[in-house]
Amino acid sequence: MNKKVAILATNGYEKSELNSPKEAMEKEGFQVDIVSLEKGKIKGWSDGNWSGEVDVNYTLDEISAKDYNGLVIPGGVINPDILRTDDNALQFVRDFFKQGKPVAAICHAPWVLVSANVVEGRKVTSYHSIKDDMKNAGALWEDSEVVVDQGLVTSRNPNDLPAFNAKVIEEINEGVHEMQGV
Repeated sequence: MNKKVAILATNGYEKSELNSPKEAMEKEGFQVDIVSLEKGKIKGWSDGNWSGEVDVNYTLDEISAKDYNGLVIPGGVINPDILRTDDNALQFVRDFFKQGKPVAAICHAPWVLVSANVVEGRKVTSYHSIKDDMKNAGALWEDSEVVVDQGLVTSRNPNDLPAFNAKVIEEINEGVHEMQGV
């Protein structure tokens, strides 16, 4: 069965944190869709500058979590800060948890999980500067390259991408999980 994965992103996504998981999942045979707030293209960020663009396949009002086997949220500072203030994006994230489907977030992307109220009591990691945000939301934060908690995959930064990508693929291949607390 062909697995379908949504990458939720908008302008300011960390380029490597979108491109690397996308390439790894496509190599695995997954269909990967870029889902965003608006149609068109979104701009990436790399080394302190705008860098590259990707085409948006679907907007949030065109699809739902039931259409996908998993969700990946790339970091960067700008991308998750915009997504965490969008009610449709937060509902999209919560729906993956309600359906017990794998969700992966790297770097600053766990900010979106905090705003979606899905991290309380869960083991996670993130970029070190948002550690307090994670803990204040009730997450059990640890400093590890990748943390997996019942289908929730989190990593700290682009250096962790090889481990992150491997765990994302593993979790999506395993399928539905018992997501507690949603």
